[in-house]
Amino acid sequence: MAFRFKDLEVWKLSKDFARDIYSVTSTFPEEERYALVSQLRRAAVSVMSNIAEGAGRQYRKEFVHFLYLARGSLNETVSQLELSFEFGYIDKETLETIEQSAERINRMLWKLSKSLAPSTSENGQR
Repeated sequence: MAFRFKDLEVWKLSKDFARDIYSVTSTFPEEERYALVSQLRRAAVSVMSNIAEGAGRQYRKEFVHFLYLARGSLNETVSQLELSFEFGYIDKETLETIEQSAERINRMLWKLSKSLAPSTSENGQR
């Protein structure tokens, strides 16, 4: 059985994003290990996991739902990175680099979800 999610560029970038989060958080203070580090890592992994889970669903509507969940996890990760920057755990350059990656993934998730969703008629009905 082929896992089609592995062919999706957005999944590949999300996997790289999660690896980047793991790398960045490895330098956080020990007291954050079970707090911010854990939450950041889970949110970042959730992005790629939701893409994969959605791709494995039978119906497009389900896939779109999981793409929306992936976008939520991506936003959660960026929000926590902002806090990490304010606490001095990451520098501005690291924050900006990761945010650029997140913005690219966000755009790709949006475009993919729109390509899978049924088109909307002029009166807003689907």
